[in-house]
Amino acid sequence: MQKRKKGMLVLKDGTKYEALCFGAIVSTSGEVVFNTSMTGYPESITDPSYKGQILVYTYPIIGNYGVPPFSYGNETISEFYESDRIQISGLIISYYSKRPYHWNMYQSLSNWLYKNRIPGLYGVDTRFIARKLRENGGALLGKILMENENIPFYDPNKDILSEKVSVKEKKTYGNGIYKILLLDFGLKNNILRCLLHRNCTIVRVPWNYNFTEEKYDGILISNGPGNPEIYDKPIHYLRKAMNKDIPIFGICLGNQLLGIAAGGSTRKLQYAHRSHNQPVISLKTGKSYITSQNHGYVLDTSNLYKDWKVFFRNLNDDTCEGIIHDYKPFFSVQFHPEATSGPTDTEFLFDIFINSVIKKKMIG
Repeated sequence: MQKRKKGMLVLKDGTKYEALCFGAIVSTSGEVVFNTSMTGYPESITDPSYKGQILVYTYPIIGNYGVPPFSYGNETISEFYESDRIQISGLIISYYSKRPYHWNMYQSLSNWLYKNRIPGLYGVDTRFIARKLRENGGALLGKILMENENIPFYDPNKDILSEKVSVKEKKTYGNGIYKILLLDFGLKNNILRCLLHRNCTIVRVPWNYNFTEEKYDGILISNGPGNPEIYDKPIHYLRKAMNKDIPIFGICLGNQLLGIAAGGSTRKLQYAHRSHNQPVISLKTGKSYITSQNHGYVLDTSNLYKDWKVFFRNLNDDTCEGIIHDYKPFFSVQFHPEATSGPTDTEFLFDIFINSVIKKKMIG
């Protein structure tokens, strides 16, 4: 039996973790973050919000059901993934499943990573690593090193990562009644699916596209990676759009960008929200929901313009989880109502958005 090669996870604070290799035997660097989900690793690994990041899974059994085929459903949208390729820079897990099995398995997780030149490490206490990351704002710069190799640290937050994950030109999906302009900063495919299920025609445009002269029934601002404060042009376009009464819905990074356009600012969280079980409360209804989240930045609402208020708050740390305008059809959320593999408690927010589009079309 061939002996497994060893590698090392090195964090910027000097901490080192020796581990066994799977996937590609290459070195990489980026921002090290964690995820607590029990299932859905193919979706997370292809989520553009993880661009430039090394992902640590706290759940010990990752890879046990392999990965599905990269097939396409309606509208040329991948059936089982959140984008058309792997987005993470590296993967850290506790236990590697050498004999995965699932009725829909096409290949093993290791083989998939190997084909895409993405390194993985296993055989370390990933929950302990997650605790260390939590103590450092939910993330630390780090690198995966193979034996006798070294590379510099890389900070993805200094780059406009949407340039790497957004579409390059306008693209249309569906043939529904409601025309939705989708600003793609690193879109998850399930946002497309949620809109198509609601009778929409989706016009997907690049992150820096000047949409101010476009005609549409509503705007959806997608999720995406990186520092929200560096997106000056899109924020300028959003401010112009807010002079109209066309419905706007922002998700994750979209929440932060809409919040900045509405007078707010963002800051790094002391403890990032990177789990599939974050409780939030609606300040409109008093109802609580379990949500999926993946973000290191949070919206500071202390300087929001008049007529804006907090929509949702996090029940763990009381941070802002969404904002809403008092009378215009604008709102956004920090969590993922489109989350796959769930929870889907807040998918009704797409209905609220589309209902506001319908109302606007009826009154003209």
